Amino acid sequence: MTIEELLIIEENQTFDRKSIMIDPKALAKTLVAFANADGGMIAIGISDKTRRIEGVDFEIAKVNELLRVPFDFCNPTIKVKIEKVPCIDEKDRNNHVLVIHVDPSPQVHANQLDEVFLRVGDKSKLQTFEERLQLNYDKGERYFEDKAVPDAGIDDIDIDFVKRYAVKIGYGKSPLEYLKENKGFIKEKNGKEQVSCAAILLFGKNPQIFFPRARIRFIRYEGTEEKFGTEMNVIKDVIFEGTLLDMINDSIAYLDTQVKEKTYLGKEGTFVTEEEYPKFVRQELIVNAVTHRAYSITGTDIQIKMFDDHIVVESPGKLPGLVRADNIRFTHFSRNPKIAEFLKAYNFVKEYGEGVNRMCNELESAGLKNPVYYTNAFMLQAIIYNKNSEKSTNSSEKLSIESEKLTIEKEKLSIGFEKVAFRKIKLAIDKQSYNEPTKKNIIKICEQVEENQIFGAPEIASILECSASTAKNIMKKLKDMEVVEEVKGRGKGKFTFKNM
Repeated sequence: MTIEELLIIEENQTFDRKSIMIDPKALAKTLVAFANADGGMIAIGISDKTRRIEGVDFEIAKVNELLRVPFDFCNPTIKVKIEKVPCIDEKDRNNHVLVIHVDPSPQVHANQLDEVFLRVGDKSKLQTFEERLQLNYDKGERYFEDKAVPDAGIDDIDIDFVKRYAVKIGYGKSPLEYLKENKGFIKEKNGKEQVSCAAILLFGKNPQIFFPRARIRFIRYEGTEEKFGTEMNVIKDVIFEGTLLDMINDSIAYLDTQVKEKTYLGKEGTFVTEEEYPKFVRQELIVNAVTHRAYSITGTDIQIKMFDDHIVVESPGKLPGLVRADNIRFTHFSRNPKIAEFLKAYNFVKEYGEGVNRMCNELESAGLKNPVYYTNAFMLQAIIYNKNSEKSTNSSEKLSIESEKLTIEKEKLSIGFEKVAFRKIKLAIDKQSYNEPTKKNIIKICEQVEENQIFGAPEIASILECSASTAKNIMKKLKDMEVVEEVKGRGKGKFTFKNM
């Protein structure tokens, strides 16, 4: 970093400026917020309001006090890296600004008062008790990207690509040093080098050797709904593989060829070309799916489904972290922070958390509906509509209603994250003469399938790891107890739990 860069950057999700005179307790709040979110940099010695360069070299006692903050005021201790950036201070003296680098942490951190903060935009937000519990839960699944890939080695990494990336971000050392000294891409354990999932997905020569379903599949359908069997209406089916960057670039380019354009004479006498979906919106849907996918779910791929009146992008995993259908426009949480930071270098992620809001703005400007998000079994579905959707309002209105229902039901979650209806469902089970193993299986389904999720026998079989016949039997019992209701237009045998 240079002093010029530190002065130009706007404070955001991953960057903040603080005066050298900041109180240690206040610094702890920012450190905790960064560690609990996406990590970031804190520049000490620049006034955060006026950007006046104070420097730190003439405040040795204060610097020492601040350097102890990650240890004395944060629980558990936050690991940081320290960088000194040369500068000329406000008094025209040679000086330095202290930059504290904070990595995103797999743990939940609190300050000395046992308060938990999360970085949201350019603010450090105090978490409620419920949000703190949810953060604990999400941290557990967040760092699959850090896990070692069995049987993968340095030979599986495209070192030339790492070199190009290092040049792009201004890293001066060798590609191998970058992998070993940054983000834990390569670690050494018991004398053996271990390559992380993120390293393979981002820099691998052939990531699909290790992650066969880490790919993007584009499916074009004829009509406005997905049909099966003898009525199957697939007219294009294309699969994209390679690194995450390759897949994003290739799938965006291909989707561009499938989007219709309308050219007409505008009011000012010039021809205007209007696309059925804004370019940024199409791109952002794909980038979000790749960035926030749960790569721990290995049995399926990201799917882009294009219909005559809408596009659905399906990504394995639920909404990440504290993000919900009712706050997705302004709330950010990276399931894969290393992947997000990588894509930021290629301008696919501009500012953390701005993408969905910009999508909504561009759709509104084009006279189109806002995107709809909801969970279908263990897949997150993001849906956008073109102007033809006005002619088929039944399905779109139904999806909007389901999205609103998701928002309402999410607000009803109890502190223990047990569904509001769960106790009533348990009472319904107790009234039945089912044997104990069957009752336990039904309860397990109730625990693992959220109220808004659409599911059927295949999803039950996956949860219980049971046969198809056993899954169908459990599904029948749920219907007999009248605790589920059928969902039309989502394929045969699909249900959701009733809002009891």
